[in-house]
Amino acid sequence: MRTDSAEPIRLKDYRTPDYLIDKVELDVKLHPTATRVVSRLSLRPNPNGRASAALVLDGDGLVAIRAALDGVELDVQNLDPAIGLVTPDQLTITAPPRRPFELEVETKIDPSANTRLMGLYRSGAAYCTQCEAEGFRRITYFLDRPDVLSVYTVRLEAERAEAPLLLSNGNKIAEGAIEGTTRHYALWRDPFPKPSYLFALVGGDLGSVHDEFITRSGRKVALGIHVEHGKEPLAGYAMDALKRSMGWDETAFGREYDLDIFNIVAVSDFNMGAMENKGLNIFNDKYVLASPSTATDTDYANIEAVIAHEYFHNWTGNRITCRDWFQLCLKEGLTVFRDHEFSSDMRSRPVHRIADVRALRAQQFPEDAGPLAHNVRPDAYLEINNFYTATIYEKGAEIIRALKVLIGDEAFRRGMDLYFERYDGTAATIEDFVSCFAESAQRDLTQFSLWYNQAGTPLVDVAAAYDAAAKTFTLDFAQSCKPTPGQDAKQPFVIPIEIGLVGEDGGDLPLTTSDRDGASAAELSRGVIELTTPRRRIVFSNIPSRPVPSLLRGFSAPVRLDYAASESDLIRLISHDRDSFNRWQAAQTYATRLLLRSVGLIRAGGEPIRDERFSVALRRVIENGADPAFAAQIVSMPSEADTAREIGQDVDPDAIHAAHEALRRAIGQDLKDILSATYARLAENAPYSPDAAAAGRRALRNVALDLLAAGDRIEGERLALRQFETADTMTNKIAALNVLAHTPGDAREAALDAFYRVHASEALVIDKWFALQAMIPEPGALHRVRSLMAHPAFSIANPNRVRSLIGAFAAGNQTQFNAADGGGYDFVTGIVVELDRKNPQVAARLLSAFKSWRTLEPARRRLAEAALRRVAEAGGLSPDVRDIAGRSLA
Repeated sequence: MRTDSAEPIRLKDYRTPDYLIDKVELDVKLHPTATRVVSRLSLRPNPNGRASAALVLDGDGLVAIRAALDGVELDVQNLDPAIGLVTPDQLTITAPPRRPFELEVETKIDPSANTRLMGLYRSGAAYCTQCEAEGFRRITYFLDRPDVLSVYTVRLEAERAEAPLLLSNGNKIAEGAIEGTTRHYALWRDPFPKPSYLFALVGGDLGSVHDEFITRSGRKVALGIHVEHGKEPLAGYAMDALKRSMGWDETAFGREYDLDIFNIVAVSDFNMGAMENKGLNIFNDKYVLASPSTATDTDYANIEAVIAHEYFHNWTGNRITCRDWFQLCLKEGLTVFRDHEFSSDMRSRPVHRIADVRALRAQQFPEDAGPLAHNVRPDAYLEINNFYTATIYEKGAEIIRALKVLIGDEAFRRGMDLYFERYDGTAATIEDFVSCFAESAQRDLTQFSLWYNQAGTPLVDVAAAYDAAAKTFTLDFAQSCKPTPGQDAKQPFVIPIEIGLVGEDGGDLPLTTSDRDGASAAELSRGVIELTTPRRRIVFSNIPSRPVPSLLRGFSAPVRLDYAASESDLIRLISHDRDSFNRWQAAQTYATRLLLRSVGLIRAGGEPIRDERFSVALRRVIENGADPAFAAQIVSMPSEADTAREIGQDVDPDAIHAAHEALRRAIGQDLKDILSATYARLAENAPYSPDAAAAGRRALRNVALDLLAAGDRIEGERLALRQFETADTMTNKIAALNVLAHTPGDAREAALDAFYRVHASEALVIDKWFALQAMIPEPGALHRVRSLMAHPAFSIANPNRVRSLIGAFAAGNQTQFNAADGGGYDFVTGIVVELDRKNPQVAARLLSAFKSWRTLEPARRRLAEAALRRVAEAGGLSPDVRDIAGRSLA
């Protein structure tokens, strides 16, 4: 299962392990530079494995001290080849017993030198681990693959003064002092078999917040969140989110927590957002710590979602894990779906659905359209760390949502219950998962499974025709999917299209058909059309006047929709569609059309489009007193990346930016009166609350501020400066600072300096300060970013800092990363090569910013390709970066 060779790992080559490990006993003596790990493995031949196969355990840079087979010492420094082989990356026993046996191995590792942040490493003064996907092999030799499930008992030992807190998976069964020393120990046992990637330990001097949760069966679970001393008050919202997650999972999915203890540890050095290790979740502290003065409403929502996501993994990922890494979406996509449902129930479901689709289109659609496209279940990989992608997570979740739409809520819940019952305690596959729904719905889902095996975003073309004499309305559907790397031809997907017909009065018309080309009664009753063939025609009858079709309601499938609705059709949908998502989508479609026309005119030397009808429609949304959070989404324009994606080829980021600024300016000027009134009306006069309603009011008020500033820079700067100086919440303060940052002049620099002085000691807030400056779309942005890299608060060793400054520049500053002189490309690729020597995972993710380089206009495309080739030709690249560079250029 090695992933650092030039040869890809292929799904078709999967075979069961030759040996199983029933029990793992670890004795870990923590030391900053010389930690000793003794592992005792209880192994046995796998009845389904190869007879007489050698035992080959994975390692990664390990120093072997000693080993013993069934109590017989092995000379690891000079091992007889007839017995085996020990290297830093592998331990082989040539002819192990054909019966249960025990292997004991001692290794020495240096946590302080581990800049990759995989395996055991130091974060500040604390010890912590990250073992997904293949980090456990950096701690001890092991069958480091997800289909080897073992029961773990872990003894941790450390200097009490250095690490008074010692945590691992499962339940703590003993602790105490070590006589005659200043050290102490803790003994942990996890009774549930798990793969090695779910192992975790933490040792350090941390502050703690404690609470408890009573399960529906009456068991008491001790809850702990552990943070840096002094930050305990910032963990209150995370604890509340955890308890709500536990209760929700019992109600929504029937899943009760199974241990006596649940711990969360927040660290500042972490490659990912968080990790779901059984009973001991380790988090990037940005998803734990929050207060009104340090965290925005978005931060609170993200904490809620990520806490839930990692907790939900207890069943979808831990109790049922994935057989191999090709099945990664089985735990990640499914758990993202579950956390989306949780957040929708905790907040506004329509608004959360819009946010989810915005993220999918911003992150996953470009991935599907570029050289890094891959199946939701890949066929092969060179480096598994590079497949923790939006395709696996976000598209994986959307596929499950489409399945739910397709078979209905009741059959979906029966299928989930069957999955939990049938595969608990196992390492499962996509086929195992889908089979449960095929059984619960009593239908063949073979074609639906193509969603897992074909890359790319399907395009659904729709044409409409109304026959006034016959009172019929015809919709012609056609689906297609462009070639992706390794897949030139695509078979038709199963695409559930939720549909409505909006009449002249704004109400939905009954869905009836009368001819042989009509939809089935089951489809019509649910309002869901199933597109399973390249083309399908549906004729609706008894339609008194031409309706406006509301297609793909709720974004019922992860596809692109091409329907030539007229401007008046879109206005009707914006004003009347009962489906909130499609009201928003109609506004986005209208805005996108204006932007695309403006881009063309600007590139030809002309002026951008101005359309007062659109402003009138937005005015009605605000005047109608709609949910403020929803209104904020409606009046927020598509991003520049969204527009680039719609153009698809020969993209000019400067023209796109100019078109966006012109549209925002026009809306700000056309709606100045109502935006000003809304801004004044929504001024806060109550204590801060992160709840959805209060957050929605702040969202609309701050969108109004942004548009007012776009329409009148002087007035906008005045309002923003006043809000910046008086704001007592980070949400309002950072919104004002964002407006000021996009307004050149002395006020901007003074505000940035003042913000830093106030928040210099708050690392997560300074991350926002870095990111905001990195995304200023002005020619001086790259110089500013380079200067900020020399700032005392910046550290290239900290992933959060790298993402907030360099990552924000590469992913969020479309004009300056894609600057016409290629300076942005050279800067980012230079950082990638430098960082690759320290932290390959973070370096590879930075390089993924080039995923859409082929869509650029020719001059930029040549510069981006040249920068990528310089990376690919650099010597000593990690497998992570080499893989991304190679696939980007293929």
